[in-house]
Amino acid sequence: MLTIETTIVDTIFRNESNQYSVIQVQSEGETITVVGNFPEFFSGEQVVFSGNWDEHPLYGRQFKASGFKTEQPSTLSSIEKYLSSGLIKGVGPSTANKIVEVFGLETLDIITYQPERLLEVAGIGQKRLEQIIISFNEQILSRKAMMFLQSYDISPNIALRITKYYGEETENIMQTNPYRVVDDIQGIGFLTADRIAQSMGIPPQSPFRIQSGLAYVLYQASNEQGHTYLPRDILISQAAALLKVESSLVEVQIQSMLLSKTFTNAFINDDDALFLTYIYSAEKEIAVKLQRQKDSAKKSVDSTKIFSQIEDFENKFNIDFSNSQKAAVLSAMQEGVLIITGGPGTGKTTLINCILNLMENPEKTFLAAPTGRAAKRMEEATGHEAKTIHRMLSFSAETGDFQHDEDMPLDCECLIVDEVSMIDVFLMRSLLRAINHNTRLILVGDADQLPSVGAGNVLKDILNSNVIPTCKLTEIFRQDENSSIVINAHKINHGEMPNVNKKNGDFFMLQSQSAEQTASTIVSLYAKRLPNYLNDENGDANIQVLAPTKKGACGVNRLNKLLQEALNPKRKNALEINYNDITFRKGDKVIHTRNNYQIEWETNDGESGTGVFNGDIGYIINVYEEGLTVCFDESKLVDYEYKQLEDLDLAYCLSVHKSQGSEFSAVVMPVIGGPPMLMTRNLFYTAMTRARKLVVLVGYMSAVESMINNEYISSRYTSLEEQLINAQVSFFNAE
Repeated sequence: MLTIETTIVDTIFRNESNQYSVIQVQSEGETITVVGNFPEFFSGEQVVFSGNWDEHPLYGRQFKASGFKTEQPSTLSSIEKYLSSGLIKGVGPSTANKIVEVFGLETLDIITYQPERLLEVAGIGQKRLEQIIISFNEQILSRKAMMFLQSYDISPNIALRITKYYGEETENIMQTNPYRVVDDIQGIGFLTADRIAQSMGIPPQSPFRIQSGLAYVLYQASNEQGHTYLPRDILISQAAALLKVESSLVEVQIQSMLLSKTFTNAFINDDDALFLTYIYSAEKEIAVKLQRQKDSAKKSVDSTKIFSQIEDFENKFNIDFSNSQKAAVLSAMQEGVLIITGGPGTGKTTLINCILNLMENPEKTFLAAPTGRAAKRMEEATGHEAKTIHRMLSFSAETGDFQHDEDMPLDCECLIVDEVSMIDVFLMRSLLRAINHNTRLILVGDADQLPSVGAGNVLKDILNSNVIPTCKLTEIFRQDENSSIVINAHKINHGEMPNVNKKNGDFFMLQSQSAEQTASTIVSLYAKRLPNYLNDENGDANIQVLAPTKKGACGVNRLNKLLQEALNPKRKNALEINYNDITFRKGDKVIHTRNNYQIEWETNDGESGTGVFNGDIGYIINVYEEGLTVCFDESKLVDYEYKQLEDLDLAYCLSVHKSQGSEFSAVVMPVIGGPPMLMTRNLFYTAMTRARKLVVLVGYMSAVESMINNEYISSRYTSLEEQLINAQVSFFNAE
């Protein structure tokens, strides 16, 4: 880490939202460019920056500062220059000159400790005095707080966010309980707060620390593993290990968090379960609302008439429904809530078309799916408008919530939702809040797919409860009988080896001798061989590499780098941005990795809105100094500032989890083995069902066999199944 003593010359660029600044300074007679996150500096101010030299591809040598220390102006001319810089509202060059003439070198002390004496200066009245005091204090307190935080090795970016949130209370709050930042400031987690607290001397046994650590363990269990609770003994063990404190201290703080209602306790499947209260409430609300909807939206129908309409549909579209498919259509017309579940090729989409055809008011039937790609597929298959759930519920950036809820429900008679296995407890709760008590709800999905990325196991829990009417489709639809992808997906799901490399087939296995050869073959397939084979007008846009793991020679991270270098290599004088270990270039295929309801988008046609969601895939169309622009869904343009790049990743290769809800012309997948907890039949099946025209496996046949024989399914601690059963009992007793 280097330090340079400078005099501020000018601010070349400044982003007010994150205070990223490009500053021109003088240091030892040389003009230097300094970049970083700072408060606003005035021309002539003395500042010591700490950081390192960096070579920018367009702007050359720059000093990338990670910290700063200001020197208070000490001469009459520098004091006057500071006051007249425009940083202090109510003080221009003339007023600055008058103030310095009256108070001389004591000027800044007078403003700081005896500001009322400014009334002695001609032209300053009470109103202007108040304006000067407020503006001056904001400047001084902001700098003081930032330098206080940086003295504990807190990065300028985080120091800025903390200072902006707590203002003049920053030092007091951080010295008392730095763990407050976890709850108060989005994007600052427990590990960062704990690092800050330890550097400030907060004792390891602090109740604040243990409570924050406990909440972190439960949050991570939810966010990373999909659990909605942890058994008490597991929570205590994990928290004690994380915090390196005695279990008895953890138990004491669990009781405190139960008393404060931060945690909720219940007995689930013989587990002494501990929940973050907001997650417990979400599962309970889902159970109650599904039970009510099941009863209140149920309708009496003429089954003879329905079966006659089904027959008309079969004749019109040359379709021959099985008895189970006909029963599913009848149930859809009469049940308040219905689950339709089945694997690929079992006719789920055709059933949706038939249901829409039978509706008296099809315009009052809404279609939705969790992701943009799934909604687009639904719309293309039905010819009926389909939206993402987020868009249908109309998220409001102003309120931070969905506009459609109990007070403003959706104006529909029936709601059909596809890819329900992807829906977590929070999205399902929001969905149920937004429908009228007489709206029929049809939930469609494949129970054998991987569960949602977010908390819960909604579809599987509903099915296991046996509370909600369900139609399980098992017969392969006639049109898909010749598809090796469909046949093999079902074979894999039943523990059988797939048939591969059939002449004129659509399911291939290319065997390799090593992980390196596998990676090289995948790059060749993606860049050259498959675009020619598919003869698709979108080229490689409809080819997707899916990897079971993130790390390793054939993991998501490495394959993304290899594919980027093959398809979109570094170009001379072309601007690119490095964020963490990822380089972003114009033309890169990228994926948004976290729901962001506030981020704005617009189209070239003038349409605009907010919200980009986890799993949305697009292409970078522009890279500039401190950000880039991504085009999603071929028309939706989104600008990302540098700090927002944490929500983007390269998407030439995706994890199987991230691919859920999407469908691609061709799927390429490395199969070279790996951790048994990851290399499962369930994951393999999910990956294969993402392909529409072609599957190419590359690697070892032994790895394929191993995955198919691995029936391990990572269980989740969830309570929805039991909550549904309890809700049914409660409704029954109430009647």
